[in-house]
Amino acid sequence: MTHTAAAADALYRRVSWRILPLLILCYTFAYLDRVNIGFAKLHMQADVGISEAVYGLAAGIFFLGYVIFEVPSNLLLAKIGTRKTLFRIMVLWGLTSAAMMFVSDAMTFYVLRFLLGVFEAGFAPGIIFYLTYWFPPARMAAAMGLLMLPGPIGSMLGGPVSSWLITNFDGVAGLHGWQWMFLLEGLPCVVLGIVVWKTLADTPEQAKWLSAGERERLRRDLAVDRDKGQHTFRQVLRDPRVYLLAVGYFCLISGLYAVSFWLPTILQENGLTDTVTIGLYSALPYAFAIVLMIVLGRRSDRTGERRLHSSVTALISAAALAVAAFTASDFAVSLIAIVVATACMWGSYAVFWSMPSAYLKGTAAAGGIALINSIGLLGGFVSPTLIGFVKDATGSTVIGLLSVVVLLLAGSIAIYANRLPTG
Repeated sequence: MTHTAAAADALYRRVSWRILPLLILCYTFAYLDRVNIGFAKLHMQADVGISEAVYGLAAGIFFLGYVIFEVPSNLLLAKIGTRKTLFRIMVLWGLTSAAMMFVSDAMTFYVLRFLLGVFEAGFAPGIIFYLTYWFPPARMAAAMGLLMLPGPIGSMLGGPVSSWLITNFDGVAGLHGWQWMFLLEGLPCVVLGIVVWKTLADTPEQAKWLSAGERERLRRDLAVDRDKGQHTFRQVLRDPRVYLLAVGYFCLISGLYAVSFWLPTILQENGLTDTVTIGLYSALPYAFAIVLMIVLGRRSDRTGERRLHSSVTALISAAALAVAAFTASDFAVSLIAIVVATACMWGSYAVFWSMPSAYLKGTAAAGGIALINSIGLLGGFVSPTLIGFVKDATGSTVIGLLSVVVLLLAGSIAIYANRLPTG
């Protein structure tokens, strides 16, 4: 390795350590506040009186609020900066997530979940776009693999932590355990929003912790990518490749959130009854997902290949989820299949985001990334809602899971078929 290459590696390691840990921590709470109702559900149903269909719709309605406001939020981010945008988002979503403790019927459940989506809109695509200020495309998959770790981390820690809070705080101050869970997992987001406001640099030019030479090196590396061309948002809206990316993402998200929202229920169907035990088993698939995301992201950067890394792992996840659906009576086989399916979905997801972030250029990248994320996140509404209605009608999640298998197969094909100029 040349001295120049070693110096570049050291610079990007420094950048990673400076900005990624805070973003990962924020995203972990964002994901936890999206999916913790999966654990609250096991107790809320009896306390509040909600059906499986109501739960499925409430889980998914978050994404309707998110989708409606996401593109405007990201277009605003490009104008006012990441720091102000994340501060607004995190304070409002933290307060709304904590307010979930006041759910008393189906309507308050729907309203608060919808508002949670409205206030969180733009967070994920915003930080994805933010990384394009700091990392050139050749280094994006590894950075993205780390940034996407909060999904499995939030689910892995969320299971045991949420279950522990529900069990140990039940009855404290006259509140149910699930009410304490929403309160104690929501308020830290407000604190993190203030930390972001005080410490995050919007661009390398504003980063006082970089030397003038380091800022110039980042500027040169990123300028090489920008010189390849710019997109206007109007071009993005007319680009069929963008919509094919969105279709692939929609299918991945359908699988990810089907597992995230329904895994505790699936484990309960497999015979587990203790809340803490369900929480611990729920963490297992995400531990493997974390390892695969890191390995796959680094390998994708090393080889420069994106499509196969993302599409093949999506295909494997579809096959494994089908096995899980058909082996519900065999707990060991079903659990292994769920672990494989979940890990591969997250691996595919992490590599996926290195494609649009490399393909879209210029300020329109913020709107383009948000557009892909908005369309894709509709999968977060469709799959939980579908499984909820199917479970109410049949008493089982099997048919709903098989529907998600079909979506994952379609996503694998869409990702593979999309031959972007970036490869």
